[in-house]
Amino acid sequence: MDGPRMMELAQALAVAKSRQDVPAALRLLHPEFVLEVPPFGTTARGPAENDRALRRFFASFPDYEVTLDGHASDGATLVSWGTARMTMTGSRFGVHPRGERAEVPVFIQFTFKDDLIAGERFFFDLATLCAQSGVSTDAVRRTLFPLPASGGSA
Repeated sequence: MDGPRMMELAQALAVAKSRQDVPAALRLLHPEFVLEVPPFGTTARGPAENDRALRRFFASFPDYEVTLDGHASDGATLVSWGTARMTMTGSRFGVHPRGERAEVPVFIQFTFKDDLIAGERFFFDLATLCAQSGVSTDAVRRTLFPLPASGGSA
């Protein structure tokens, strides 16, 4: 797939997600699509998991929007960078955000198959999101990445 087509698909996905239009976003995704969000420690595979993941994300960030400002591709992978703007709401992350809109740089890696997006790895700095949302990064990390219960002495 050529770079312009990859960017066209990535831009269409950005627009759909910025409108919180889950059906439109899912139409751009390959049936084997894998979404990885390392800052949240999450991975969603296939249409059903991605539908749930997107709906959960938009419940936590109802005004999410993303702009893609630049990109590079090698014919198989597209990397894009830009800015996500969003307001953290609810208690999903074990904290009570103060309702301020955050603006964080993002880096997104896309792969493609059969003229659809086959994979997305969505990177941003969790500490920046937390600071701008008025919540403790440590508290959010404890919710996202709980430590195993200590089972005895060494």
